[in-house]
Amino acid sequence: MPRVFTGIEIPEEQRGDLTRLRQPLPGSSRWTEPDNLHITLRFFGDIDNRKAAELVEQLDGIAIDAFQVRLSGLGVFGGNDPRSIWAGVEAGPELEALARATERAARVVGLPPDTRPFKPHVTLARLKYASPDLVARFLGRIGAFRSEPFMVGRFVLFSSRPKVGGGPYAIEETFPLRGGEFANYQDQEDIW
Repeated sequence: MPRVFTGIEIPEEQRGDLTRLRQPLPGSSRWTEPDNLHITLRFFGDIDNRKAAELVEQLDGIAIDAFQVRLSGLGVFGGNDPRSIWAGVEAGPELEALARATERAARVVGLPPDTRPFKPHVTLARLKYASPDLVARFLGRIGAFRSEPFMVGRFVLFSSRPKVGGGPYAIEETFPLRGGEFANYQDQEDIW
């Protein structure tokens, strides 16, 4: 099986908001395609089909309530050697609980622990040879970004096709969260 990871899809409205932030970047840099924008929960890497089936079974047993997320603020990974620009994520404790649950699922099927702390974000652009000063100016102009909140009603198992970072990604499996069937409703009163 190709390399796999769990993540949260970004709704169309918020993908549009993120896409409107695009502008020319310094160095040999590229923006993430809108369809590939997501919040990574846990990267598993290349795993065989048997291990993947076990992982899907464990992920399917995760029972967490649907929750709300907002994309807020922009930042950069890499400090003086900027490697990527990201949008931050505001969420309640459910997001952290979901990330921990995916980590437990990985451990149950015998995958090594993730050594990086969970820092929820959406990778917007990958940078190469970018001037830290130019990246800082770019973030200074648009760093106060804030999206409308959205409901997360499911998480997915993504696979990435051969390419170096940034997609294209395919959804292999979906896992609904409790109450997720109502996640598409911004105002629950509209249901009645």
